[in-house]
Amino acid sequence: MTVVYDFTVKKVDGEQQNLSDFTGKSLLIVNTASKCGFTPQFKELQAMYEKYNEQGFEILGFPCDQFNNQEFADIDETMQFCQKNYGVNFPMFAKVDVKGDNADPLFKYLVSEKKGLLTEGIKWNFTKFLINKEGKVVARYAPQTSPAKIENDLKSALK
Repeated sequence: MTVVYDFTVKKVDGEQQNLSDFTGKSLLIVNTASKCGFTPQFKELQAMYEKYNEQGFEILGFPCDQFNNQEFADIDETMQFCQKNYGVNFPMFAKVDVKGDNADPLFKYLVSEKKGLLTEGIKWNFTKFLINKEGKVVARYAPQTSPAKIENDLKSALK
């Protein structure tokens, strides 16, 4: 049985990180973009992270440039933008593809576990996946779903 903790992802500095480092924590995995209409969600995501991090919650952000080229070419520019404009200090990772032949294995797994309403694949930036403490995908949220609307589900996932 595969769980999210079985995957390895690339950090911003190019090093690999095992998601098993987050074992026992609830996660919200989000494909992000710095120049998207949904980018202001970073503010709510950061607030959620600050509120629940000490209870065993992590947000994992994965910049993606597959939707109208809404991400900076340089990952350092992405990181500076997120920190300067939204105070983001939750873990952010290297830019990934979330759909298509070159989709990151983690995102292939996520969409196989929770299909979207109209499509199996990810249709836009800021699609969110809630992971419980056992590493299982328990919910998927559309890009337009405000992080604040996820809070009740998050509280359940933290139990």
